[in-house]
Amino acid sequence: MRVLFDWSMNTLLHRALYLILACLVTGLIAPRRASAAAARDYWVYFGTYTGAKSKGIYVSRMDATGKLTEPELAATTVNPTFLATDPGQHFLYAANEINDFQGQKAGGVTAFALDATTGKLTELNEQSSGGEGPCHVSVDATGKTVLVANYTGGSVAALPVQADGSLGPAAAFIQHQGSSIVPKRQTGPHGHYILADPSNRFALACDLGLDKVLIYKLDAKKALLTPNDPPFASLKPGAGPRHLAFAPDGKFVYVIDELDCTLTVFRYKPKRGTLTEIQSVSTLPAGQAMKSNYSCAEVVVHPSGKFLYGSNRGHNTIALFRIDQKTGEVTLVEHTPTGGKTPRNFNLDPSGRFLLAANQDSGNVVVFSIDPDTGHLTPTGQQLEMGSPVAIVFVPVR
Repeated sequence: MRVLFDWSMNTLLHRALYLILACLVTGLIAPRRASAAAARDYWVYFGTYTGAKSKGIYVSRMDATGKLTEPELAATTVNPTFLATDPGQHFLYAANEINDFQGQKAGGVTAFALDATTGKLTELNEQSSGGEGPCHVSVDATGKTVLVANYTGGSVAALPVQADGSLGPAAAFIQHQGSSIVPKRQTGPHGHYILADPSNRFALACDLGLDKVLIYKLDAKKALLTPNDPPFASLKPGAGPRHLAFAPDGKFVYVIDELDCTLTVFRYKPKRGTLTEIQSVSTLPAGQAMKSNYSCAEVVVHPSGKFLYGSNRGHNTIALFRIDQKTGEVTLVEHTPTGGKTPRNFNLDPSGRFLLAANQDSGNVVVFSIDPDTGHLTPTGQQLEMGSPVAIVFVPVR
């Protein structure tokens, strides 16, 4: 009996030890697997203002260490100043910031087929944006509608996506009306950004000239936009809303204001598509006086939802904010120089490990690593030179 008892106890002990060891090993291996899954290569596409040093869209390959290959011309097209891909990342769309499209007072939107194995772009077609100077383009969650904001024309439009990824003529076009208080910059509407919300039921559009975020009901199947009720949220006069970003849970919206270098935080109700302001803070260091050459440009929320980044042109920094994920409010942490002049655009790779800052006036793109615990940015020593880089999009290499 004693032998049998001892054997049973030993067996139970061995099983318990085995389970404990298995849990420990799984706990150790799982993060490594997750890290390995996140550490992959990406194609990085750069939109530019074209001219003597740029001919269109450029592409580099970025490896898991943040190292980039020299950029190569992926597509010749005029002023592709903002880029967006469809959800499946088979197509890329460019806003062509021009004021004359085939004799019309309008800009263009160009569609490309994207080969994620080679990084190659093949032009499919182009359509009118409906208004002059398109400066932003996005794709809804179904991939059936491309949204575009026209800065010079002060309007927004929705274009249907065909089965082959090409674009049809705009199915919806809305001309904004009104003005605000800043001479020259706000004497009329200036559409600057439009994006479908996480529910894909509404589209939010920043108009810098009106100091408003306009809210539209979105019918993605038909590429239609209709004003919501209420139709907009107002910002402080003279703020100049430029771009916005959603929190990962969709409960908060962060609007970066170009003209007064502020960040405005809204609570978002996705059932009704309504915005309620809860906070407004400066993007500049405490005590820093506003200067005539200062303005904000881009805003991005980290995939973790813990941090927010905003770019200050003139001051030439990326501002880091910590987000209270319960209240949505932000706290300014620090500023990091972008290593160049006029950071019009920047973007984070999908894993949230790197930030690439596009410095328009110095013609360089600088790579920073991101500390996952603090959000702190550290230059990796990697940078690229190209003419007037102003847009960055990541696509995983297949």
